[in-house]
Amino acid sequence: MTDRTTNRELILDILLEILEKGSYSHVILRQALGKYQYLSRQDRALITRVTEGTLEHLIQIDWVVNRCSSFRTEKMKPVIRTILRMSAYQILYMDRIPDSAACNEGVKLALSRRFAGLKGFVNGILRRISREKAAILEELGHSPDPSIRYAVPEWLCARWSRELGKERAARTMAAFLCQRPLTVRCHHSLASQEEIQASLERQQVRCTPSAILPGVLSIENYDRVEELEAFRKGWIQVQDLSSCLAGIAAPLKPGDYVMDVCAAPGGKSLHIADRLDGTGCVEARDVSEAKAALIEENIARTGFANVQVKVQDARIFDPKGREQADLVLADLPCSGLGILGKKPDIKLHITPERIDDLARLQQEILAVVWQYVKPGGYLLYSTCTISHKENQENVAWFLEHYPFQPVDLKGRVGEGIASPTLGEGWIQFLPGEHPCDGFFLALFQRQG
Repeated sequence: MTDRTTNRELILDILLEILEKGSYSHVILRQALGKYQYLSRQDRALITRVTEGTLEHLIQIDWVVNRCSSFRTEKMKPVIRTILRMSAYQILYMDRIPDSAACNEGVKLALSRRFAGLKGFVNGILRRISREKAAILEELGHSPDPSIRYAVPEWLCARWSRELGKERAARTMAAFLCQRPLTVRCHHSLASQEEIQASLERQQVRCTPSAILPGVLSIENYDRVEELEAFRKGWIQVQDLSSCLAGIAAPLKPGDYVMDVCAAPGGKSLHIADRLDGTGCVEARDVSEAKAALIEENIARTGFANVQVKVQDARIFDPKGREQADLVLADLPCSGLGILGKKPDIKLHITPERIDDLARLQQEILAVVWQYVKPGGYLLYSTCTISHKENQENVAWFLEHYPFQPVDLKGRVGEGIASPTLGEGWIQFLPGEHPCDGFFLALFQRQG
């Protein structure tokens, strides 16, 4: 399975699962690449790039296809519109693929899926996109409609413009369309950063240390993270800088008991365990055996002995935990709007109603888990989203209803990070403003 046609067959099937059946992109892509592990590195990179790029630019691509066709995408047969979408992405955004090849492969896909009668339709639209590419890209780049310019749904553009202001919203949306390397965090209690970098560089991986936080590396020029020696030995954990900053913001002392109430896959739990340097205990909880298994897998790989796993629904109070924790980590289920650069299909499925539901779920969990904090202990609340409803409004709600006070975050969230809200105990990280995902964190201390 190395020729372009076969790769594109696989891309088509992946996109149909995501766009027509509502499957999660990261899950389907991981399953597909796991099934065909003998694919070359170049093939895997092509499949990933076209799949993620088509999803990321889908709103723009549909605008382009509709511009070049009298038949709108929503009325096309699912297979045909998916072929047009993935082929248009290659023509518009992948210079190393000749336009003629993208057109020809699109027609071949239509034939292989028994749509011979529509091969002329597919060919005509793709050839027109190719001929008019320069004008199309110019229109997209200068569109007065931010939804088209940044490939973000109209309702979300309007919402972010209200909450962030038009300029900050525009910077954030533009940043989501920029490619960023994968970020990993070093486990300093297992190996020094120098050892870890040397191991990665022996495998030709390019490493760039973070200027914000020691022990965080951006890595490029690798195929599968699982094949890296540093990963197999547990020396590194895949984790965005923003999530690492949450682990640094958490107040800790040797021997602390920490409860992570929605822990899977366990990145923050392992970070806290590493910071405790073998002392204390981190209890990593999540709602199902499947999620617990993900945490156990990471514990087995890293070998941290001060992490325990428990299956526990965070909405249900566990009386044994009452006032036991020095620190509770509450990284709660959210809309995920801060990680559109990694999971672009989120913006295609999320709705205002779903955000309201998630904000209520977060309140439901917070109403339970605060009781696990000792008087004088801390609760760290975080989400990977950009949403006042789930973030700032929930902070205000929590402080109004429960015996906690905000903790000044100045000096707690890495070098060079500044925000007027740090003194109020919270910060909203934004792509384009900070070198990380969109992420929110707030720190509270229980009054004694």
